[in-house]
Order: sequence, then structure tokens, then C-alpha cells
Amino acid sequence: MLTYNTHRPRLVLPEYGRAIQSMINHCLQIADREERTRCAYSIISSMSRVQPKIKEQDDWKQTLWDHLAFMSDYKLDIDYPVEISASDRYPQRPDTVPYPGRYMRYRHYGHDVEASIEKAIELPDGPEKDELILLVANHMKKLLLAVYKEGVDDYRIARDLAELSHGMIRLDPQITPLHEFKIIAPPAGKKKRKR
Repeated sequence: MLTYNTHRPRLVLPEYGRAIQSMINHCLQIADREERTRCAYSIISSMSRVQPKIKEQDDWKQTLWDHLAFMSDYKLDIDYPVEISASDRYPQRPDTVPYPGRYMRYRHYGHDVEASIEKAIELPDGPEKDELILLVANHMKKLLLAVYKEGVDDYRIARDLAELSHGMIRLDPQITPLHEFKIIAPPAGKKKRKR
């Protein structure tokens, strides 16, 4: 049966890969301290080949040994050639950022359109508000055309705009027609010549 990475334990430092982590796990199982130290030196050599850019740093050996100690959860009992940094240098994982749980009536318009509509409602009546409403309506039409390639009716945009603004913004498509967007086909690739 195949073993997928999703079924395996998470890697401590994924940039070194699962093979290096397996080497460290093997090194932790070695009973003899001298043998464990030799194994650690070979792991450091492998780590430097996996991440060759690390040698561009000034203290690259210190970094590699710190990473080795961190990946072994500071349980590797060997003769380190450098002073290992404290375990608090590598803090625990940060808390997950919660996804905004705001309900969206029409996901294809997105949060920006809703925020723009709220801003338009707050503006005092005048040419600036009318221009913002027209810009938002045209942007809504463009976004809806990305979903419905066959075309979009201006009345639908006016209805959606009124619904998203809770009836505060009314747009009559006969008085203010929206921009007509043309769907341009992507350019055809060059044909290969037969030899």
C-alpha cells in the first residue's frame, strides 16, 4: 500500500525534506555517542548539499547545527562543534488566522464591490456619488461577464445593485446605460511548420 505524505508526520523544517528528517530520526536511535556524532556530521554535510544557498551566509555552520538540533527537538546528544542556540529562538507555530466569516450574497462580486457600495451609500447626493455608483455598476457587469460569457443584462446589474445596497441605490438602465464590454478571444498560437 502506498504511503502518502499526508499520512506521515509533519516535517519540522520542510525545506530540508523528508530524507534529512529520516536521517535525524535514525541518528536519534544510535546508542553509541561517537557513532551518533559521526552520523550528525554526515547529516550536516547532506543538509548543506540540500540547501547550497545557506553557505552564502556568514554563520552558515552555526545555522546548520541549530537546524539539526531544532529538527531533533533538541534531543540529539552529541558533541556539537558550535554553541547551539536556545530552543526559544524558533518559536512555536503562530495561531491560524481566522477566515472572515462574513456572509456574501453574491460571491462573484466580492468584498470590494460590497465595500464600494457601502461607501457610495455614505456619500452625500451629488456628482461624486453618481460617478461612484456608475463605476461600481460597470465593475459589477465586468465581474458578472467573467462568470456568464454569453452576456449580461443591465437590468440584472441594477437589481443586484439595489439588493446589495438594501434598496438605497436605484439605477435605471434606460436612463444610465452601462458600458458594453466586448469579449476578446485570446490570440491563436503560431502554427508549427511541417518539415
